[in-house]
Amino acid sequence: MASFKSSNIEAEIPEEILIAEIMQLHASISKLESLRPCKQVNSLFSHLVKLCTLPSSIDIEALPQEVQEIRQNLINLSGHAEGLLELEFSTFISLTAEPLKNVTLFPYYGNYLKLAQMENKILKENGIVNAKKVAFVGSGPMPLTSIIMATHHMESTQFDNFDNDEKANEVARKIVASDAALEKRMKFVTQDIMDVRERLGQYDCIFLAALVGLNREAKVKILGHIRKYMKEEGVLLVRSAKGSRAFLYPVIQERDMLNFQVLSIFHPTNDVINSVVLLRKPKA
Repeated sequence: MASFKSSNIEAEIPEEILIAEIMQLHASISKLESLRPCKQVNSLFSHLVKLCTLPSSIDIEALPQEVQEIRQNLINLSGHAEGLLELEFSTFISLTAEPLKNVTLFPYYGNYLKLAQMENKILKENGIVNAKKVAFVGSGPMPLTSIIMATHHMESTQFDNFDNDEKANEVARKIVASDAALEKRMKFVTQDIMDVRERLGQYDCIFLAALVGLNREAKVKILGHIRKYMKEEGVLLVRSAKGSRAFLYPVIQERDMLNFQVLSIFHPTNDVINSVVLLRKPKA
């Protein structure tokens, strides 16, 4: 596969080359019998991630229908592959002598570290310090954001992690159980967030993982549900994507944030993939 190279680091990859390469990768990924981590799967997704983080000024909304459909399919495939990768690593880490120390073995740990740092900075800049209680929606088998936030940035905060997969929560609990102090501050709840109501009013801050609501329609529904039950003046941190990164993760647009006060929108330009959108529920 031809790769776009340039001596000028800031040079943008031309849109037609980007789309052609992404479509070629999509064809290869679609042919895979399984998305479980292996040399071929890892290589294809690493290539896709690299491609999607190259400087580009692609307008996702303007893409033709055929490319939009491939994009949606890639988000689903990437989400599935990410879940399998997390499950494999978290299962392996949970069986080691010091699971919590070994979360650094996860291939994208450095990425999570940068993302948490970025999110913590955005929260602080908007006056969210010493949150008593935080919810993380879509924590998965490898709840790295919660772990990093709880150990590096919010050292006295109570974390409730919501995931609708009990298997994911089971292995996540095992990792956290290796640290008695952290275990006291971290709960794992197996429930679809659309079934959580009054409890959402307890949190000062709610994180919404990028892969909760894989398309715009589902995401808007979830945002509306959380807004309805969250506390007034509470904040919601939503992960999104911009430009070519939107081939990996769903996007939330300004029009999807109605009835929220938009505090901050940040789009990274380094190897961090997710954009960060910080919303506040205004006083009635």
